[in-house]
Amino acid sequence: MSKAKTTAPSNVKPRAKVRMYRHGLGDCLLVRLPHAASEDGWFNVMIDCGLLLGTPDAAAKMTRVVKDVAKETGGRLDLLAVTHEHWDHVSGFTQAKDAFKALKVGAVWAAWTEDETDTTVQALKDGRRKALAALQSSSTRLRAMGADGAAGEVDGLLSFFGIGADPDGAPFAASAGSTPEALRTALKLGETLRYCRPSDPPFQPEGADWRIYVLGPPRDAVLLKKSDPSKRTPETYPLAAAAEGLVTALGAADDDGRPFNRAWAIPAARARELEFFQQTYYAEAEAWRSIDEDWLGTTTELALKLDSDTNNTSLVLAVELPPAAPGAGPEVLLFAADAQVGNWLSWQDLTWAVDGRTVTGPDLLKRTTLYKVGHHGSHNATLREKGLELMDGLRVALIPVDEVTAKKKNWKEMPRASIIERLNAMVPGAVLRSDEDAADQPWLTKDELYYEVTF
Repeated sequence: MSKAKTTAPSNVKPRAKVRMYRHGLGDCLLVRLPHAASEDGWFNVMIDCGLLLGTPDAAAKMTRVVKDVAKETGGRLDLLAVTHEHWDHVSGFTQAKDAFKALKVGAVWAAWTEDETDTTVQALKDGRRKALAALQSSSTRLRAMGADGAAGEVDGLLSFFGIGADPDGAPFAASAGSTPEALRTALKLGETLRYCRPSDPPFQPEGADWRIYVLGPPRDAVLLKKSDPSKRTPETYPLAAAAEGLVTALGAADDDGRPFNRAWAIPAARARELEFFQQTYYAEAEAWRSIDEDWLGTTTELALKLDSDTNNTSLVLAVELPPAAPGAGPEVLLFAADAQVGNWLSWQDLTWAVDGRTVTGPDLLKRTTLYKVGHHGSHNATLREKGLELMDGLRVALIPVDEVTAKKKNWKEMPRASIIERLNAMVPGAVLRSDEDAADQPWLTKDELYYEVTF
């Protein structure tokens, strides 16, 4: 990776600086916005701090990132935004816990989907907990059956929740507690905590000429669970009937789904010894009736749906900058976290009244000049017609990704080739992947640890 640096002309007052860290497959961004009221003239925003489970030397890498943030900001974060409960977005809050002691954090923002006083959130988190428990049990059973491929797919998705093994194969987490713990640690770092909703008015500190809008996650339950584009019928994210059955069968549901009391049950081992069952169910001619462990085939489906469900709870922020020149319009920096289709679609209906004008979700998309690409460039985290194709003013795309690591997890399209092709066509030479060397640009500072874009 290149250590050469180029910077914007020193006689131009930056409207913003966006630093994307290149530490691996995970998100960590530092956004600096002019603010005369601050001692150093900057309002410092950190968005996420994480790295995929199983990354070698993860704690050392995250510590290096956090130390750089502290150095660049003088040890002050005005705002810490924690987008959602996935390990590759929050691991650093525990891995680099000591390094965070050098940072004074003002406000912490999280999505409304982390507010556990909300009954909807309670139901979401309870469902997530049960599904994770079922998936862990299912992964163990799949390996016992010799289905290592299917188990590997499940384990890869469980790693987003901080569940799995370290690079040496040792167990990392015995339960689903690691990622929630990292999230809780992050939420306690600030002087204040805010749960953000799209209905909130835009945030604009006194004296600032920029503002921050909250675009997602949506409050609409259908959109919140919608992970893939519709075809003939909406593809929402309630657990499929088969997936619900998996949760129950593996003992994670509150209701075990039995039609009769357990007292009337005959254990399978005992049933095999009884003549009636030997002749009726276990005879060779009746083998076709046995489903054995086929029901575990729904495990991968459940894992994918759970992953998408969590991604769709992402806190999405749009930073509106002042015009670059007289007569030009305001520009937008879009930080989409891992938002998927339902989250994106919900922005179409958002409106805010700002300084006598109406600002809409589509309007913010049209004026997007920098886009932090969703979910490492995966297939359903960048909308087409109602997303990327609306970004007429796009100049830069940031993609925190490590394709080699993704392929080791059997994620063959992270990033998706068609998304990369379209971005390259829209902004040639300005698609910045954290795993690749970027071309020299007058607005780009390049370092082994980060790329920084100056506006």
